[in-house]
Amino acid sequence: MASKQLLGIALTAVFLFCGGCGQDKEADTQTMVSEESAQPSPAPLSSRDGVIVVMGPGSEPAAGFDPVYGWGAGEHVHEPLLQSTLTVTNPDLSIGYDLATDVEVSEDGLCWTVKIRDDAYFTDGERLTAEDAAFTYNTLRDTSSVNDFTMLERAEAVDEITVKFFMKRPYSIWSYTMAVVGIVPEHAYGPDYGEHPIGSGRYMLKQWDRGQQVIFEANPDYYGEAPLMKKVTVLFMEEDATYLAVQAGQADLAYTSASYVETPRGEDSGENGQVLGYRLLNFETVDNRGFNLPAIPSGGSSPSGAAVGNNFTSDVSVRRAINLGIDRERMISEVLNGYGSPAYSVCDKMPWYQSAAEVSYQPEEAEKLLDGAGWLMGDDHIRQKDGVRASFTLFYPAGDSVRQALAFHVAEQLGDIGIFVEPQGTDWESAYQQAQAQPLMWGWGAHTPMELYNIYHTEETSGLALYSPYANPKVDACMDQALASSDLEKANELWKKAQWDGETGIVQEGDIPWIWLVNIDHLYWAREGLVVAEQKIHPHGHGWSIVNNVDKWSWKD
Repeated sequence: MASKQLLGIALTAVFLFCGGCGQDKEADTQTMVSEESAQPSPAPLSSRDGVIVVMGPGSEPAAGFDPVYGWGAGEHVHEPLLQSTLTVTNPDLSIGYDLATDVEVSEDGLCWTVKIRDDAYFTDGERLTAEDAAFTYNTLRDTSSVNDFTMLERAEAVDEITVKFFMKRPYSIWSYTMAVVGIVPEHAYGPDYGEHPIGSGRYMLKQWDRGQQVIFEANPDYYGEAPLMKKVTVLFMEEDATYLAVQAGQADLAYTSASYVETPRGEDSGENGQVLGYRLLNFETVDNRGFNLPAIPSGGSSPSGAAVGNNFTSDVSVRRAINLGIDRERMISEVLNGYGSPAYSVCDKMPWYQSAAEVSYQPEEAEKLLDGAGWLMGDDHIRQKDGVRASFTLFYPAGDSVRQALAFHVAEQLGDIGIFVEPQGTDWESAYQQAQAQPLMWGWGAHTPMELYNIYHTEETSGLALYSPYANPKVDACMDQALASSDLEKANELWKKAQWDGETGIVQEGDIPWIWLVNIDHLYWAREGLVVAEQKIHPHGHGWSIVNNVDKWSWKD
């Protein structure tokens, strides 16, 4: 339990962040510091049409609320809230409409025609037209440092309500791109847009105190259904401070991790998850953790001089044995406190998921595979073959306790079948290069099959996949066909075929160049009475995705 001194410091920070909470900061802080109870009874801070949400410091958009610099997209995809998008993803990840009223794609997939509504206005009173949509996409194509728009030749406004996208190559998943790109006003876009965004979405930016908080207020002229939550305050805090803030009742919904939850999933704590006045919410995700296995022998090097390849993991029997030799359920229990699910691919639970990826824990079969491939057990209980030790270093990002714990679990479990694994923390600056020769513990997961493409498809320059050396022309061909399809459902079947077509692919019976371990549930403390609307399956990133539909949240008496 934290000391009262630390609790007081944390609470002081909370009150400094909550400039709009309507309380006397100094008086209330003094009261709480002197409070004898470690968990004072929480009194709602928000009005019945407002909510205070706590996210990690990494969720604050460093470049502001500008789609050009990743607001709404990038690694952690979410709805931009301040800006409207052409399409949206529904809870089942099918495509719906926001600004769009109709979407058509040519048979060759090289032209997308989007009709947009005529009743959307920016918060400065100017009407949103197809010219703004075309301007947004052309600007992102030319200047975005986060989004990939290499497939877009140009966007063109045909009239006020029609925009056409001319593609350099077919791109069947363009609808998913349109679901996260916020439309900005051509007449009011400039270098300071990120700090002073003008949009047509559900909310407006009221206040941004860098490093502390951002406050959104409902857009009174929004063309859609009026938000139930009129004010959304987002605080940016480290996990320790977040937990103390929740204990003191100074947040309505706050992120947490399994290490802060004393009661394993499925067991009744009797106290709504240990914190008075709160319940613990856990949301299903495709926020997965796994590691790559370099699939070619060592001896090569990258343009930067990094070593490429691994003489142990390049053996497909080794990769298959590793996949069978890992008890994912045990990892979920011991590392995640039960708050997770087994991961078998980078796209579990997605419409393009290939069920052939699923495997069960079979350590005996794993040992048979290794024996059959000539990797025989030595006196030191480590296998060898032709003078090569059955070993590798498993890197993980230093400071990430979950990935560290998973890495040590992998080492322990694979040690049981004669493979020596040395976990080692590293920084991201060198991680990408190290992963060309040694496995690295990664985090992935997105609402688009481009995640699959980016991990497994080869690059033209190297002839190998970007993040770990691997190549399979048939896998490439299937993914290329999926992108070229003009039918999203047919494209999904091709994405599945790229993973396994009955003869080759990236699953257990195929090349298995990556090992997927767990999907991490996203956990939140929620104040009693707060009704959080139905969530889509969350992507990678424990942040903005939770408030995708904050406009539909409510309070119950």
